[in-house]
Amino acid sequence: MGPRPLPLRVAVPLAVAAGLALLVAFPPYGVWPGAVVGVALLAAAVHRRRLRAGAGLGFLAGVALFAPLLAWTNLHTGYLPWVLLSLLQAGYLALLGAAAAYGSPLVDRWRWSWPVVTGLLWVGQEALRSRTPFGGFPWGRLAFSQDESPALRLAAVGGAPLVTFAVAVAGGLLVTAAWRPWRGAGRVWAVAPAVGVVAVFAVGLLMPVGVAGGSGRGVTVAVVQGNVPRLGLDFNAQRRAVLDNHVRATLDLAAQVAAGSRPQPDLVVWPENASDIDPLRDPVAGESISRAADAVRAPILVGALLLGPGEHVRNAGILWRPGAGPDLEQLYVKRHPVPFAEYVPLRGVARMVSKQVDRIRNDFVAGDRVGVVDAGPAVLGDVICFEVAYDGLVRDTVTGGAQLLVVQTNNATFDVAEARQQLAMVRLRAVEHGRASLMASTVGVSGFVTPDGRVSDATGFNTRAVVLRELRLGDGRTLATRVGVWPEVVLAGLAVAAVAASVVVRRRRLPG
Repeated sequence: MGPRPLPLRVAVPLAVAAGLALLVAFPPYGVWPGAVVGVALLAAAVHRRRLRAGAGLGFLAGVALFAPLLAWTNLHTGYLPWVLLSLLQAGYLALLGAAAAYGSPLVDRWRWSWPVVTGLLWVGQEALRSRTPFGGFPWGRLAFSQDESPALRLAAVGGAPLVTFAVAVAGGLLVTAAWRPWRGAGRVWAVAPAVGVVAVFAVGLLMPVGVAGGSGRGVTVAVVQGNVPRLGLDFNAQRRAVLDNHVRATLDLAAQVAAGSRPQPDLVVWPENASDIDPLRDPVAGESISRAADAVRAPILVGALLLGPGEHVRNAGILWRPGAGPDLEQLYVKRHPVPFAEYVPLRGVARMVSKQVDRIRNDFVAGDRVGVVDAGPAVLGDVICFEVAYDGLVRDTVTGGAQLLVVQTNNATFDVAEARQQLAMVRLRAVEHGRASLMASTVGVSGFVTPDGRVSDATGFNTRAVVLRELRLGDGRTLATRVGVWPEVVLAGLAVAAVAASVVVRRRRLPG
């Protein structure tokens, strides 16, 4: 290839192929090398193009990725929210494509920098997408596609940003090896980057994980997946039935424990929305939960909808103790409600786009306390549903003393693909913080994750299930927990520096 970009007739299908390659890296497909290939294809498509063309190709890749990846958002709300969300997320890949195209003179000038610049730009794009607008939407980060990859182990060192960086660097190495010819270069320029790809993942294989430290004390935890009468947005119209399902499943577990067929749990976890009747205000709901806790002789972490303050509602996890009832000192309120799903920002403007927003009659309000719940047998780090995608919300629980990570979620309005994508995030968090973890869902997928990222007792979808496992508590901190947001800050800062360096190179008109 000469100094010109790829012909547009090649670059366009290449960009679409990039998005599709990225897509298959995520659950339910789980072909994790696809992320490396997708990064490489997009880098090749936008290389040496003008800014507008780079943005357009990045947008095409983004649509090919996010439209099918987020298809679960249109199952019960119509096409408009899905289309708008997919286009918004694709817009961030448009920014990435434009930045990569703009940086072409830089990587042409210093050939070795192409993989590094690629990695930096991906981290910068994800950092921006995870925070804007309205708190961001981190779904589809490269790191979340690597739950079966050796690169997952890098999360223990630098969290999700480092995993993304490693995958994107590998993609940059791949395109460096494939982009031919390099002026004055021999075979080494094709071989060395290919070796580098292998080295990136070999480092992950050699990385020790699950060594955050701790007493090694075990607790037996039961996850109750009570199921719902029917999937869809109207699942909560059957809220009494949903609560009864979880009560009955827990009573059945208590009977099995009494019969000696199942071990006595130290703790029981119910999912998000297990009680959409406020059990602190409705005496019948409260008595039902107390009956379940008393029968199973263990505290229950109950996912509940709480009324107030005023016309608002709260999405909460409440610790319900046998013989004592709700422990209001151990109550976590979701800190990051989902915009346009749990509350409607700019409601007047949003209503002009779609009257579907009026289905959310009462906005959820955010909690102001970290999700650290002292259950007695263990200190839990509780996050609710999509909160598992946000680095800081999970880390705060660990630095606050959590020995076990708990994700309470409700997938009744989505499908099994969304549930498995969420479980992949739980796996990354377990490795990142060296903590045994679990996901409790109303309909599935529920399951346990070891600190090295292995899943056990995963349940089916749209079914009732109760799973138990002894989990080892962790008290130490991984390097990722200690350094927190700094790897992302440094890498995103270097991404800005790379763009600035591209400006300098362009102004000096150095030859490519």
